[in-house]
Amino acid sequence: MEKGLKIFSYLPNPRVWKAEIAAKIAGIPVEVIGDKPSEITNWLWDSEPKKLSDSDKKELKQFERTGKRGFSSSLYKTDDFIKLIPFGTVPAAFSPDGKIGIFESNSILRAIARQDDINNLYGKDAFEASRVDSFLDSGLVFSREHQEYLFGLKDMNEALYQRMKSAYKFFLNGIEESLKNSKFIGFDHLTIVDISFFCDFSQFLREGHYVDDLKEKGFNLVSENFVTDYPKTFDHLMKLSEVEEFSSVIGTYLDWYKRKLQDSN
Repeated sequence: MEKGLKIFSYLPNPRVWKAEIAAKIAGIPVEVIGDKPSEITNWLWDSEPKKLSDSDKKELKQFERTGKRGFSSSLYKTDDFIKLIPFGTVPAAFSPDGKIGIFESNSILRAIARQDDINNLYGKDAFEASRVDSFLDSGLVFSREHQEYLFGLKDMNEALYQRMKSAYKFFLNGIEESLKNSKFIGFDHLTIVDISFFCDFSQFLREGHYVDDLKEKGFNLVSENFVTDYPKTFDHLMKLSEVEEFSSVIGTYLDWYKRKLQDSN
């Protein structure tokens, strides 16, 4: 079986970084194709995506579809794309031959880990792999809630805020407890659990860019006391951010947060 993966998405996207980080560790080839969010509407969503000109759009009118989740303008999705990615979302990944579509960031991450024969990114055996799945499934609630929360930051309400706060506490309580007993989350070796946590939580910390918007509506940052309430989780996040396979993918994404911590000390 030919190894590798092709991923189409708006960029940058922390959810895509999961697969990119795992691929760097495992030495699996990954091709990431896309554009900034404002431009991704000008692309043909397909297993062979390409940027469209105005004339292209006229010729491909039959593929024009109304954007839904996250996009309000028209999108150009081929029938093949919908067949392979039935929910019609990005990131969308494809096998090297373009015949199999994979959606949802943790599933794309798993697709890379399953091709890894050396690093045990998906655990050392079936039982460890199931434990990996347990952590990834537990993170789904947090991931879902923080996406809704980040979308609604400028228009925050009590119900949305409390839902996020509850999901945050539940998720981080579990991560903190796990790190009391192992070097990495759930294990004494790095797995895709750590990669997924790192990317999802780094994205969640973007709430810090909207502190004034929240305060105007009477709310504090959900992560306001992250450093002191969850010290092992904080240390783990910072240590992972310095690992070359992680830092080379995320670039300067967390620099603002690190500067903020330095300024507060």
